[in-house]
Amino acid sequence: MAETDRPAADETTELPEGTDEVPGALPDELPLLALKNVVVFPRLVLPIHVGREKSIAAVDEVFAGRRLIGLVTQRDENVEEPTKDDLAQIGTISLILRVLKLPEGGARVLIQGLSRFRIDAIVRQDPFFVARITPLPEKAEDSLQAQALIRTINSQFKQYVNLGKNLPTEVIVAASNVKEAGMLADLVASHIAIDIEQRQQILETVDQIKRLELVSRILGKEIQLLNMSNKIQNQVQEEVGKSQREYFLREQMKAIQKELGEVDEKQQEKAQYEQKIEAAKMPQEAKEKALEEVKRLERMHPESAESAVVRTYLDILCALPWSVESVDEIDIAKAERILNEDHYGLERVKQRLLEFLGVLKIKKTLKGPILCFVGPPGVGKTSLGRSIARALGRKFTRLSLGGVRDEAEIRGFRRTYVGALPGRIIQSIKTVGTRNPVFMLDEIDKLGADFRGDPSAALLEALDPEQNFTFSDHYLEAPFDLSKVLFIATANMLDTIPPALLDRMEVLTLPGYTELEKVKIARKFLVPRQRENHGLKATQVKFDDGAIKRIILYYTREAGLRNLEREIASICRKAALAIAKGDAKAVPVRESDVEKFLGVRRFDFDEERRRDEVGVVTGLAWTPVGGDTLIIEASFMNGKGGLILTGQLGDVMQESCKAAMTYARSNAKKLGIDDELFQNKDIHIHFPAGATPKDGPSAGVTIATAIVSLLTNMPVSSKLAMTGEITLKGRVLPIGGLKEKLLAAKRMHIHTVIAPMANKKDMVEVPDEIKRDLDVKYVNTIDEVLGLALVNHKGNGPQTVVGAARHRKVAKKAKAKGK
Repeated sequence: MAETDRPAADETTELPEGTDEVPGALPDELPLLALKNVVVFPRLVLPIHVGREKSIAAVDEVFAGRRLIGLVTQRDENVEEPTKDDLAQIGTISLILRVLKLPEGGARVLIQGLSRFRIDAIVRQDPFFVARITPLPEKAEDSLQAQALIRTINSQFKQYVNLGKNLPTEVIVAASNVKEAGMLADLVASHIAIDIEQRQQILETVDQIKRLELVSRILGKEIQLLNMSNKIQNQVQEEVGKSQREYFLREQMKAIQKELGEVDEKQQEKAQYEQKIEAAKMPQEAKEKALEEVKRLERMHPESAESAVVRTYLDILCALPWSVESVDEIDIAKAERILNEDHYGLERVKQRLLEFLGVLKIKKTLKGPILCFVGPPGVGKTSLGRSIARALGRKFTRLSLGGVRDEAEIRGFRRTYVGALPGRIIQSIKTVGTRNPVFMLDEIDKLGADFRGDPSAALLEALDPEQNFTFSDHYLEAPFDLSKVLFIATANMLDTIPPALLDRMEVLTLPGYTELEKVKIARKFLVPRQRENHGLKATQVKFDDGAIKRIILYYTREAGLRNLEREIASICRKAALAIAKGDAKAVPVRESDVEKFLGVRRFDFDEERRRDEVGVVTGLAWTPVGGDTLIIEASFMNGKGGLILTGQLGDVMQESCKAAMTYARSNAKKLGIDDELFQNKDIHIHFPAGATPKDGPSAGVTIATAIVSLLTNMPVSSKLAMTGEITLKGRVLPIGGLKEKLLAAKRMHIHTVIAPMANKKDMVEVPDEIKRDLDVKYVNTIDEVLGLALVNHKGNGPQTVVGAARHRKVAKKAKAKGK
């Protein structure tokens, strides 16, 4: 490879004086010297290193004679023993000026290029290459195009050198003095930093104009690269210089602060965060994450936006109660007393919580159960959670899930988002300050899902005791233990809760209150609370039990207590006004005074006590706000046997109507129904309160009774109500919500209820007060229902219906004969 010649103490062989000129004409045959990674241009002098035996033999023989040798470049520099196919076809005839033998072997040869040549054939390969050649001498090129290209290349070459290439000034001067086009191209090509393929391409371009154009294009590209490189280098140097300057100034500031006894704010902040992290007693994974963020913060500029994000993250991590717990007060008697003080009834719920306390007292550590309180509004589901926390001695936090549709509300936002925060579960834990609070998830049945994800799916991990000890919040990026949290969910209905989420919870049903329970709750809780809210003393406003009962019967119709408390608050306001005006010192509230305070009755049970009518039946229904009565009416009209349904009915209830109609038609003969009625009459079934959607199968027996009553012209007793699903064969199937339905019947002053026999076992959960006041008839078939519901006959079963129908038919014929 080419090297720079340098003096050496070894023996040097030089040319004899006066032999600087080329010895004679250029020959037709010439020894060849293969070069690695070197291209020699004509009229240029440079040293080359010779190491291979063939090359040394060729140099020795040539130097002893005319000193002319052909220099060609290898196509592949990695080939140690090149053949003729490995040599370029265009090379340079060169004159050996000096040979320097090296002690370690090989030689350094100073050569001067003379002219291009083309290899026509290889004459000999040993001991070195000898080739037949054709010299390619150049003629002077003095066209205007050549002159223009010479000026362009001189200008480009100066720009190239000025952009940072450390070339001797003599090179620039020599280039500017060259007037020959080909020589200038070769001179410039030999001094610019290009690869060996481009150099060989320039050597092989014999045409001088084309060679100048090629060198100009290469120079232009190199100048662009140098400009870009210098620009990048300057930017880097500016950044490095700025960073070095800032570092130097900070070090100076540290030294000055140290002399003055002041503390570096960044070091102080780092130390504070490290102390907070240690004090938080985080798990190892969270601790490593926090310390990593502290290191990042130390490297950041204090005023950068990213540093504020990291500080917020560290503050939240350190504020979480990783190891802070409330000490459970496991006093079962005290807990039972607190639950009884705060809530009347709800024995099943209280018993379940006392069982939890009993197990906790024995085992000491227990994964928190996931309870779900289901019941109508106003029965005390949310307030029961506060009482549980007070009984356990734990802190209480509440999260309302109504209308939540973004999964990130539960799992948090990733820190890549602007203004990211943890999910609401982690935020509530941080706010309450302990890792084992009583956590109320209110209105879990009101969760929704949209394009932002499904929050109920995000709750699956939080509400699973087998998974929530490593609850993953997207913001924290570290697991948090929720296994010691006592989660309590509330819902009005179970239908809208996803099955996978419902499976993780223990459901406890809170039914509506009876009339007697409402009176006791109002006297014990509601009246004292409203007196206190209105600044009244017990001696200033007194409610009689009769007055409370009258408010319950005629001014509220609900499963819970919210409307009752509103009416009591309304009376307290009027009493406070009278006392404030000086009209009275005390205001007694007696049964006869209720209408004076609250106005005309909102509900009147006398209107509900209808007479026995044909085709009118009272049913019982379950709603998310408790049980209710449902009046079903059936009527005839001339038609073609059609069935008309009105009252905003759901698909299931419409199917129940069709099933009841099918039962009546298929049993028409047994029931004594004239077949012509199905051909000449349309039956219209209506459910009053048409603005309220209705659905469910439990009105099946009620619809069937109304249809049979209409077709047989036999009235239905208005003193009873019924519920049950019907099949096409007349069997009565069980229904849900029996307790709520019986409560509704009692509120409506109905004393007899027909229910499926399969629901008899559910009477265990019904209060004794309801059992005493209601006569529940259990049935297996619709025939038994008809025997109990249709009036003006004796005995049970459809035979009575058939008998009545036949009696009417005989009487009609006798009347016709008499005429």
